[in-house]
Amino acid sequence: MAQQNKKPQAEQDVNALLKVRHEKLANLQEAGKDPFQITKYDVTVHSQDIRDRYEELEGQEVSLAGRMMFKRVMGKASFCNIQDLKGKMQLYVARDEIGEESYADFKKYDIGDILGVKGKVFKTKTGEISVHAEEIVLLSKSLQILPEKHHGLTDTDTRYRQRYVDLIMNEDVKDTFIKRSKVISCIRRFLDEQGFMEVETPMLVSNAGGAAARPFETHFNSLNEDLKLRISLELYLKRLIVGGMERVYEIGRVFRNEGLDTRHNPEFTLMELYQAYTDYHGMMDLTEKLYRHVAKEVTGSEILKYGDHEMDLSKPFERLTMVDAVKKYAGVDFNEIPDTEAAKALAKEKGIEFEERHQKGDILNLFFEEYVEDHLIQPTFIMDHPIEISPLTKKKPDNPDYVERFEFFMNGWEMANAYSELNDPIDQRARFEAQEKALAAGDDEAEHTDEDFLNALSIGMPPTGGIGFGIDRMVMMMTNSPAIRDVLLFPTMKSLDK
Repeated sequence: MAQQNKKPQAEQDVNALLKVRHEKLANLQEAGKDPFQITKYDVTVHSQDIRDRYEELEGQEVSLAGRMMFKRVMGKASFCNIQDLKGKMQLYVARDEIGEESYADFKKYDIGDILGVKGKVFKTKTGEISVHAEEIVLLSKSLQILPEKHHGLTDTDTRYRQRYVDLIMNEDVKDTFIKRSKVISCIRRFLDEQGFMEVETPMLVSNAGGAAARPFETHFNSLNEDLKLRISLELYLKRLIVGGMERVYEIGRVFRNEGLDTRHNPEFTLMELYQAYTDYHGMMDLTEKLYRHVAKEVTGSEILKYGDHEMDLSKPFERLTMVDAVKKYAGVDFNEIPDTEAAKALAKEKGIEFEERHQKGDILNLFFEEYVEDHLIQPTFIMDHPIEISPLTKKKPDNPDYVERFEFFMNGWEMANAYSELNDPIDQRARFEAQEKALAAGDDEAEHTDEDFLNALSIGMPPTGGIGFGIDRMVMMMTNSPAIRDVLLFPTMKSLDK
């Protein structure tokens, strides 16, 4: 019975504490001290700035603001910690310094309240850099109770749903998202210096192409038309290459109506870039330079540690054809397999499941996924994919069953996908027709024909290299985060109402 009564008693205790907080707010409002009436507070420094510039700021007046995370009242003087964007700062609060009325108010403040503080920088007897408060202002009253500090916020479901609390309680989480921002700004600076132009293309499209994925669908009432959320950025960016914008990129959300797991979220951040007058080899060179640059800027090293693995980005990245990779790790040479029937027979022999519509190239890809991917820990380019799985890619002139495409792998994950872009409108129409047949045969991830895109290609697109980077996976790697939800501020979650 004691166990059964424990939760209701805990709930009663919480409700009593919440009631007290509301009463404190009402009393403040009655006294003309409503914190929610304050519209601004001038902040001159953050906590870490004070530590970094202590010699310069010692004895100087500073102004900072943050959330109170700890308070110890000791008669006429008290200590508390406030937490801002850059960390925590200890405050020494004395009645004789801030005045009796302000000190009486301060003693009633709760953990979680947001304070503005003016005071002088000093060191305590124990050597801790602190601020001796001369003025304390309550800027916002917290009406909820933060998790208990020793246990923090550890339940992952609650952390993802209430990211705002997660950011308050877990400093490493805040650091992850600060690094995420650095990754993206670093990519932008790198590409801008390479002469690329950042652009924006539609999210609502009539034909969601450019990738093998199921789209989300919606209805646009004003035009009475069904539309889709984009699954990639590719087809519009290529239109810009046709229009003469020789180097373009976009970083934006794409949406795929698929499952949730540690590496997949239905909306995620993709970066695609396209460069005229180069090919997939040019994209490989750019990828190596970009990854090294971002790793060094964000983590300070070209050695990335993820879980039990260390990935060395300082060395040239390995380059393997898909056929050679399967031969290396599965012991099967697809150059020796004459046709689709032989490939299917081999798949049956090895216990690899396939669909009746699959061709030899599809089977090769299934072997790659089964035998190779997990071995690709160090940075590796897998090149020259079968044409069956690459409908937008230029054929290899000397071997038209394969295309000029690569996927970039690290830690056994696909990190990027790149092509020598198909710019032959006649070949592209034939590829779209093959995709339409696959769609009719039950492949709900196959692409529809995009007539406007074909028209753009007919006007003429120069030889072009293109690549798509999964930004979220890149951030996972740079921050040693185990799941994609750990690098998305607000990941997709099942509604609690369901």
